[in-house]
Amino acid sequence: MRALFSEEHEAFRESFASWVAKEMSPHYLDWERDALTPREIFTSAGQYGFVGLSIPEQYGGGGSDDFRFNVVISEEFARAGIGGSGLGITLHNDICSPYFVEYCNEEQAQRWLPGIASGELITAIAMTEPGTGSDLAGIATTAVRDGDEYVINGSKTFITSGINSDVVIVVAKTDPTQRHTGMSLLVVERGMPGFERGRKLEKIGMHSQDTAELFFTDCRVPAANLLGDEGKAFSYLSFNLAQERLSIAVYGVAAARAALDWTVEYVQERKAFGTSIGSFQNTKFVLAQVKTEVDVAQAYVDQCILSLNAGTLSAADAAQAKLHCTELQKRATDQCLQLFGGYGYMLEYPIARAYADARVTSIYGGTSEVMKSIIAKSIGL
Repeated sequence: MRALFSEEHEAFRESFASWVAKEMSPHYLDWERDALTPREIFTSAGQYGFVGLSIPEQYGGGGSDDFRFNVVISEEFARAGIGGSGLGITLHNDICSPYFVEYCNEEQAQRWLPGIASGELITAIAMTEPGTGSDLAGIATTAVRDGDEYVINGSKTFITSGINSDVVIVVAKTDPTQRHTGMSLLVVERGMPGFERGRKLEKIGMHSQDTAELFFTDCRVPAANLLGDEGKAFSYLSFNLAQERLSIAVYGVAAARAALDWTVEYVQERKAFGTSIGSFQNTKFVLAQVKTEVDVAQAYVDQCILSLNAGTLSAADAAQAKLHCTELQKRATDQCLQLFGGYGYMLEYPIARAYADARVTSIYGGTSEVMKSIIAKSIGL
């Protein structure tokens, strides 16, 4: 039994699940084939209050710092078998919006927050570069101050919402002689000269999520688009990493649970050798193991959610949640797919898409190896 949610959260869940069933599920396979989710989904979500949850009410947002509403959204995406399209909305809510809420000055807040809350301004964050992944301080993109502007040169890759995004938080070196203290955050807006988007990258899974390369060639950005203070990007990025990693863990365990539910239903219906697959001892043992691992992981994640709401979630606890839940997601979807037999390999079945989507979650937001390093440091190693 989970004691995490109140009646308000469950009412929100019912409303969101209904919206997903009406607005997303009937079209999702088309978006997967197109490798793009229509922008209208963000504005539709905005009309119902499903994006901009943490944005203050005076700017049109939900004004809530209760992460349990974000959790409901991730869980319902997983239950509906929606990976790629859901990632764009969770990125918008869980990862990008907090930077705008925390570090916008009043002029920037009035300029950007209403559009982010309505879904008219789609957000992205550009950290990873072709030659730099986990070593964020090693980025090569520069932003040189020139009067009232910064001139950005460089490139980014693997950027989620890279095609759809209207406001992109770009991590750049404003002092290339420094590592951690030389980085700043600049918001690059759609249509700025010198800002170009590359091709939509072809991925193993998460097909409906537009992932792209971004290029900056003498891209002039007003100094008024500096987010926070110059040279503070590394500390700003650190502030939201725990929530980002917990968000990935939430989806990981929810996806594992969804795979379990689909498989339990399937093995009771599917017959082999004159009886249901679910009556075989191997099937029972496999699914009993998955059920146990999912429930144990869920208990830990729920405690982490409460800690995040209380402001006490540590980097190590978030790393443990992400490490365990994303590895569980891969393992559970693989074991469940096996029980579908040949049908599990067919993309019309959600288990096949979930299997492909699962592979990236132990990579983005910090690889499993990086998570292990954080955890090891927390125990003095």
